[in-house]
Amino acid sequence: MKYIVVLGDGMADEPIEELGGKTPLEYADTPNMDRVAREGSCGLLRTVKDVYEPGSDVANLSVLGYDPGTCYTGRGPLEAASMGIDLAPTDYAYRFNLVTVRRGVMEDFNAGHITSQEGAALIASLQGKVPGVEFHPGISYRNLMVVHGAKGSVTTPPHDIVGQETAPHLPDGPDAPLLSRCMEAATAAFADHPVNRARIAAGKLPATTIWPWSGGKRPSIPAFHERWGLSGGMISAVDLLNGIARYAGMEVIQVPGATGFLDTDYAAKARYALEAIERLDFVYVHVEAPDEAGHMGSVEEKVRAIEGVDGIVGTILDHFDGTVAVLPDHPTPIRLKTHTRDPVPFAIRGRARDGTAVYSEREAANGAFGLVEGPDFLSLLFGKKPFEQKE
Repeated sequence: MKYIVVLGDGMADEPIEELGGKTPLEYADTPNMDRVAREGSCGLLRTVKDVYEPGSDVANLSVLGYDPGTCYTGRGPLEAASMGIDLAPTDYAYRFNLVTVRRGVMEDFNAGHITSQEGAALIASLQGKVPGVEFHPGISYRNLMVVHGAKGSVTTPPHDIVGQETAPHLPDGPDAPLLSRCMEAATAAFADHPVNRARIAAGKLPATTIWPWSGGKRPSIPAFHERWGLSGGMISAVDLLNGIARYAGMEVIQVPGATGFLDTDYAAKARYALEAIERLDFVYVHVEAPDEAGHMGSVEEKVRAIEGVDGIVGTILDHFDGTVAVLPDHPTPIRLKTHTRDPVPFAIRGRARDGTAVYSEREAANGAFGLVEGPDFLSLLFGKKPFEQKE
């Protein structure tokens, strides 16, 4: 048996008045996801327990069969793995965003979706400014810093505080003074930087500083093949997902045109998934666009992104006879512009039909699978439990 999972990040939502009381999933034209539901069975998946912040890190670990309680240390070290950064035992890796903070308010958590080239130039101006800290440019606003000899800190994701004053949400804990110095150094370095001057002249938001969050040490994640006896591959434009894959020993499949934003090449992701499943047993196709639209609070873009995900599913269904599953990792409601930990709808084609007609939050709640805990999803998909891990 072979398996393809298509995950639309943040795809689940709430009923929206301007959509006639429908969710974006219910409103969007999704004949292919509906087909997965109609030809299989549905349920709800609890991907984030109450003890965790509802993020893509914990949620995707859960969907991939891992208990975050045993292997999650933070988002930073997962992204470090994707970037090829080897962490020493005493290192902490923090994700940091390039952000727009003005008059003490988090105006934008991604600095107007600044480009990777612009971000790299800004980050270059930080190198050597704070002893014991390495700054690594990533993709767009998503970047990484490594703090040597760190102890950890309590941080807040910047996308959770858009429109709010930043002072109550600054880092707290042992690393807080150092992280604050990094933010101050960025504020000074970016203030009159050529990149920001050009962005302002073009009517774009400047990156006024950095915002560190979700730090952690190198985790220990059991190999996917050893747990399931299956070879696995990851398709994603996001360092977080590729980092999880690298720790799990999965193949990281690079797709030209995959951007991690609304302009991603959906068709290319489908083509590369079909090529990969020829040599692999399991392919995980992650699409970031619905989550980005949710953070933007754009109903129109979220519907469009969901329909893009549906196109991926359609191409796969047309050319692949194995088991296909579709789901989000967490909701990113338009109303809130951030993640929630509500259970998400999933559908699996390749199991007995349960009579579900369409794929949506409400329909899945009545599916035959009922409510399933996140780390049990792959057991359900594969029809077996993971192999016992050796101590």
